[in-house]
Amino acid sequence: MDRRIREMKKRMERRRKERQYQPKQRKELEWGITDEERYGLPVVTYDRYSFDSESHPLFRKEWFLFKTLVAACLVLVTAILFRHPSASLEPARQFIARTMETEFQFAVVSAWYEKTFGEPLAFFAPKKETKTEMASSYAVPVSGRVLESFDQNGQGVMIETESEAKVEAMKEGIVTFAGTKEKLGKTVIIQHADGSETWYGHLGAISVKLYDFVEMGKEVGVTQASDSNKQKGMFYFAIKQGDKFIDPIQVISFE
Repeated sequence: MDRRIREMKKRMERRRKERQYQPKQRKELEWGITDEERYGLPVVTYDRYSFDSESHPLFRKEWFLFKTLVAACLVLVTAILFRHPSASLEPARQFIARTMETEFQFAVVSAWYEKTFGEPLAFFAPKKETKTEMASSYAVPVSGRVLESFDQNGQGVMIETESEAKVEAMKEGIVTFAGTKEKLGKTVIIQHADGSETWYGHLGAISVKLYDFVEMGKEVGVTQASDSNKQKGMFYFAIKQGDKFIDPIQVISFE
């Protein structure tokens, strides 16, 4: 009997102690939980270090640096090709110039930029204001006598001029070729804002450089002296619209 009484007293004492510590533990638990856990809301966590472990899918530093290095190498190689006077590099120079000419319309972009923003692109020399406007929208490259017509040549016309006569640009544009072409000798090709091109061949000397901006009437070179008569010169002129050549005589008169 005494034993049972002692056990009942022990259980009552243990319960009393549990009731004393329970409010304190519950209070500590309430202070340790968040509002989401207290009210049953979903818990969303963010790991700020996770963004540092992986690069952004739209920008990879290694790939960007690789492309920058490749672009710098291409620019360096192109500069060496056009600076080196070796004749063996001429095919490569012509290929690059032809690619730039067909893939990127410099004159068109320059005209669009000037029309939109009011000033020419900084890549090209700025235009100089002229005091008088030319009455015609075209300038005659050089005066002379037509020796070979467009029907005979199939692409342009051959003009007989004075020896070392100045050759002027028919319209303003960007020089996309300045070098030697087969059958035409020293040649300058100018690309215009409307997409057309003017070709100036059989030059004795070239006065412009690749990617120069030239105004209408600016000198691009001088004619080459004729083999038979040193006092006379020969000059080739052609107009290309798209992939076809058109008769220059329909546009301007050389005589």
